[in-house]
Amino acid sequence: MSPQIILASASPRRSELLKQIGVRHRVVSVDIDEAPLPHEAPDAYVARVAAEKSEACRLVDRSGLPILAADTSVILDGRILGKPEDLQHAIEMLSRLSGRTHQVFSAVSLRGDRHWQALSVSEVRFRPLSHQEIVAYWQTGEPCDKAGAYAIQGLASTFIESMAGSFSGVMGLPLFETAQLLAQQGITILP
Repeated sequence: MSPQIILASASPRRSELLKQIGVRHRVVSVDIDEAPLPHEAPDAYVARVAAEKSEACRLVDRSGLPILAADTSVILDGRILGKPEDLQHAIEMLSRLSGRTHQVFSAVSLRGDRHWQALSVSEVRFRPLSHQEIVAYWQTGEPCDKAGAYAIQGLASTFIESMAGSFSGVMGLPLFETAQLLAQQGITILP
């Protein structure tokens, strides 16, 4: 069957989440500068990056299909925690998250006949983590390319004491908000 949308992301997690809700899609990865602007608020940052991804994809994909993009960031004390650069950076991030509650902002951008956006904000509380656990977790390879140096759907699920919000949003694509945006474009999940 032909795709309903273009997913402007190389993230296998986002693709799997779309498959989970039955949205047929084709992946077109785009490369943009994801550095935060000076003094940029976390919600504005994820919304801007998601919109820039969908726009960059629109410029290279001429299929005419709606384009979906997303961006997810881990926020602690009002600061964006990006992806870890190395073991030391992961230790620093996970040590800061240890025993604390942080937020995960996940923005979705959909470009069709118009541009729509949505934002999901979730709260995640980590149990206290030991230095040895953090190093062992890094050595699994799982946190290497993840915002905040963890994957909620993987081994880090054992770190999470509680969560309020969107599990799929913490993974990288909030499905509730995504389904609402797709409906705006006439793509329904359920008949």
